[in-house]
Amino acid sequence: MSCLFIVPTPIGNLEDITLRAIRVLKECDFICAEDTRVTSYLLQHYQIKKPVLSYHNFNEHHITERVIQRIQSGERCALVSDGGTPGVSDPGFLLIRTALQQQIPIDALPGPTAFIPALLQSGFAIHPCLLYGFLPHKKGRSTQLKQLSELPYTLVFYESPFRVVKLLEEIKQYFGLRHVSVSRELTKKFEETIRGLVDEVITHFKKHEPRGEFVVVVEGAHKNKQLLSNESAD
Repeated sequence: MSCLFIVPTPIGNLEDITLRAIRVLKECDFICAEDTRVTSYLLQHYQIKKPVLSYHNFNEHHITERVIQRIQSGERCALVSDGGTPGVSDPGFLLIRTALQQQIPIDALPGPTAFIPALLQSGFAIHPCLLYGFLPHKKGRSTQLKQLSELPYTLVFYESPFRVVKLLEEIKQYFGLRHVSVSRELTKKFEETIRGLVDEVITHFKKHEPRGEFVVVVEGAHKNKQLLSNESAD
């Protein structure tokens, strides 16, 4: 039966894949991958031989229709990203939405995602929390930060090593005194989580060059206000 499978893949450690995900990758007719080189490495590790179609942010509008047509003709497609769950700050949303519009069956598998371990390791409130993902690089960035600074939720951002210090400096600018927890290279050999006030964490990463992919977790606004009032009383 034709179907679009949404298949989470390891964010680092190749052991972090479910038996079901391996089975689906073996049984599907073709795979849509964010980076075919990254996916090929995973497939080789688990001895899976399937056709892999490149599907990323720069070509998804051009090939979504082709993928939909193949599924409608009876094929089973597995959608994967470079790591984690497709569609969560990774390519895939357009294909998923189009498949739903065409009444194509969708099977979303549970599995790895970066923000859950980072959130748990932060020690901040889990409920409620807001996964924002990547902030816009320019347009609307300041407006978004100002609005987010008022929310009483634990906030989760994704960021690259090249922009993480800038993000932390913006958090200090717009959020004020705030505790943060910054995780990098989750599940990999050099996994690290740095916790503290935002200016302390900025100092750390100015001394130690940021490397790897980052998840930045920020405490909610109500926590921040309580901390400020306590310091004023001192």
